[in-house]
Amino acid sequence: MCGKSADFQAFRRKQSVNGKIRDETALQSGNSNLASAMKLSVIIITKNEADNLEACLESVKFANEWIIVDSGSHDATLTIAREMGATVIETEDWPGFGPQKNRALDAASGDWILSLDADERIPDALRDEILSAMQTATHAAYALPRLSSFCGHFIHHSGWYPDYIVRLFRRDSARFSADLVHESVNVLTGSTGKLRTAMIHYSYPDDETYLRKLQQYSTLGAKQAYAAGKRGGLGKAILHAFSSFLRSYIFRRGFLDGRAGLMVAISSAESTYHKYFKLMLLSEK
Repeated sequence: MCGKSADFQAFRRKQSVNGKIRDETALQSGNSNLASAMKLSVIIITKNEADNLEACLESVKFANEWIIVDSGSHDATLTIAREMGATVIETEDWPGFGPQKNRALDAASGDWILSLDADERIPDALRDEILSAMQTATHAAYALPRLSSFCGHFIHHSGWYPDYIVRLFRRDSARFSADLVHESVNVLTGSTGKLRTAMIHYSYPDDETYLRKLQQYSTLGAKQAYAAGKRGGLGKAILHAFSSFLRSYIFRRGFLDGRAGLMVAISSAESTYHKYFKLMLLSEK
């Protein structure tokens, strides 16, 4: 469906020592007082993220702590994480995205938590916003806009942007939902604000990644729907897929992204169809 995307621009020279903040980073951003006053923990769950992890950690080396919870990587993910100074926790089971992220949250010690996926990057301008938000503490949590790419094309419509998602929060103010997939942050106390600069998300760098995630997310989505009492059928699968295409390409103006927008709409329909098709099969057992 698509080819390899270009790598994200190179970040600043590596200065990682035991996953801790470097004083020079805080000084460069004008936040040395904040660095000593408030601690930031970055939490990431991984499995076979060797192609992504180093660049992700490089983009958040202003943090005090990196927590990696890994669910059975058999590539160089764990080696990269340890060499860069992250705290690594290995798990043998897979409870779902939400519970796994709560494990990472429970292991963090910072006053503030920044939750990332390994295929996400924090630009310098967003770094400064994050540090400022921690300093002012106007809200207990913050939603970050996210600019995602599909096979080398950044998508500005189709419901993909600005795609605000809560990722920064005070450690004692929020928990992740228990969802198997498409988990969310439940803010338990305090208000939620918004930051302006988008984090960069390399969600589908190539066709292989797209197909792997399609299988994973549709399977988990079907299991989650079935557990919630929903049942599927072939007609439902076709109808939901068609509706997904119209919503992405027409109502959310995916056509403004040109060919990439059409690819996103088709992939959305395909993913939706497989989810409801798998739900049908579960319903017939």
